[in-house]
Amino acid sequence: MFQRLPDAGDLAVAITIDGKPVKARAGDTVAAALFAAGIDHCRTTPVSGTPRAPYCMMGVCFECLVTIDGVGNRQACLVPVQEGMSVETQRGKREIGR
Repeated sequence: MFQRLPDAGDLAVAITIDGKPVKARAGDTVAAALFAAGIDHCRTTPVSGTPRAPYCMMGVCFECLVTIDGVGNRQACLVPVQEGMSVETQRGKREIGR
């Protein structure tokens, strides 16, 4: 569904998504790295388990919530990737601030 433009020599950043090593581009957001890695959703709803994915890509809709380095409910579209970052997709509800 999503494809990157041809490589412009961007630097690679090593992160993990759900425990799997992934190479992202420096300057990408976590949401962009998820899409580039072929992950089509980043959380499920607490009640029905419906998958949700980044929608607005600018921090308005809150559909892209993930756990980053152990902190839940982070907006993937607003957080730039960093070397060694650990990203986990969220299943169901999370506690605020965890």
